[in-house]
Amino acid sequence: MGTTLRTLGESLLSKGLTLAVAESCTGGLIGDRLTDVPGSSRYFSGGVIAYSDAAKARLLGVKQQTLARWGAVSEQTVREMVTGVCRRFGSQVGIAVSGIAGPGGGTKAKPVGLVHICVRAGRRVEAEHYRFRGGRRAVKEQSVAAALQLCSRLLEEEE
Repeated sequence: MGTTLRTLGESLLSKGLTLAVAESCTGGLIGDRLTDVPGSSRYFSGGVIAYSDAAKARLLGVKQQTLARWGAVSEQTVREMVTGVCRRFGSQVGIAVSGIAGPGGGTKAKPVGLVHICVRAGRRVEAEHYRFRGGRRAVKEQSVAAALQLCSRLLEEEE
């Protein structure tokens, strides 16, 4: 993951862009990884850990209607989360993650390991969902890796 982080940072720096993150199930792990890189303050603006629905609404502007209709773990919610975090920090690039890390909390429709990720890079917005396997920590680690890879890919495609 170190190479991905360095490449992501270099890409953001070369384009003069900043990154902000909105995290739910990852609980700040993306921000932790980003700040492991010396000099990351030049491109990492900050993040919001919005674990509850109330925090998603209050801090990131996720609509109550979205949460009621689609739930916190949905493409619609992470799309609104990424818009909100980019607005809050004035960043051009954003990552939003919401999922069910387990071991409990899953349903048939939304099983443990389901994670939605959305990345905004300029005008491009891409959302993906995954079904990760393993325990809570494994789901969180896989979510971080997928989010950073998606962000790196979108930035590469912006060139």
